[in-house]
Amino acid sequence: MEFTAKQIAAYIQGTIVGDEQATVHTFAKIEEGMEGALSFLSNPKYTHYIYSTKSSIVLVNKDFEPEHEISATLIKVDNAYESLAKLMTLYEQSQPKRTGIDPLAYVAPTAKIGKDVYLAPFACVGDHAEIGDGTELHPHATVGRNAKVGSHCILYTHANVYHDCRVGDRCILHSGSVVGADGFGFAPSPNGYEKIPQIGIAILEDDVEIGANTCIDRATMGATIVHKGAKLDNLIQVAHNVEIGSHTVIASQTGIAGSAKIGEWCMLGGQVGVAGHIKVGNRVSVGAQSGIPGNVKDGVQLMGYPAIDPKQFARSAAIYKKLPEMYSELNRLQKEIEELKKQLNK
Repeated sequence: MEFTAKQIAAYIQGTIVGDEQATVHTFAKIEEGMEGALSFLSNPKYTHYIYSTKSSIVLVNKDFEPEHEISATLIKVDNAYESLAKLMTLYEQSQPKRTGIDPLAYVAPTAKIGKDVYLAPFACVGDHAEIGDGTELHPHATVGRNAKVGSHCILYTHANVYHDCRVGDRCILHSGSVVGADGFGFAPSPNGYEKIPQIGIAILEDDVEIGANTCIDRATMGATIVHKGAKLDNLIQVAHNVEIGSHTVIASQTGIAGSAKIGEWCMLGGQVGVAGHIKVGNRVSVGAQSGIPGNVKDGVQLMGYPAIDPKQFARSAAIYKKLPEMYSELNRLQKEIEELKKQLNK
């Protein structure tokens, strides 16, 4: 399917610089551009590629002013990256959707299956489970007994929704993700550790995306909740009774301990650790590999372990490299002071 620059500009409300009849049928990175491809430029580090790219159309920000001649047709928009996302979503939605239940899929007799659902070979839907309209279960995806998955969701290979858990509409669960595994609850006893039954559930609200091999544990009691629009990367651990606010984004290898509350519109970098039973406010930004041991107020930026103000952390990190020399200098000054004291005492 081909689109002209004129059609694209109308859809994303952009301004054309060049041939409005230029056509594209695919996407490409600007440095790997080809005829018939659409690319974008938002990071200044890639600006030099725009003068040599073979792409037919390039999305750029409105403030971009070329310094040399450009062969591609430009479409100027407020935010090139955001506009690209809209176009890629449109492209994906235009692709034909698979529907139907494969003979090798298992559907319990008591399960409820919506319209236009796709169940791949070896997908499994348990007793009294519910699958909404237009949802896709890929091979070996499993929805346990009494669980509910909303409309237009995608559960990729080996994604698992455990019994009684809830998944909203338009959610995406990538391969190996687990919603509702037991929380890490054990009570020490003279004979070892006794398992504490995890009788709660896990809930994903609408438009949540869970990365590959990410685990959302069920609650000990009540519910672990990921609120609407939250996006979680691969390899994240969300412990029992955690609550993640709407539109929060969390990068890979982050671990959130039990009963922690993360606010709305937060951004957590890779390998962040969040202690249990604490509250992180709204719109908090945390740098990679930071540790959050206590409560955090709204709108704070943090970095380091324990996490502190990023500028303070940067200054501290710069000093850290000089500590050996500073330590030697301190010892030298202490010796001089001791010598001066001895002379004064005489």
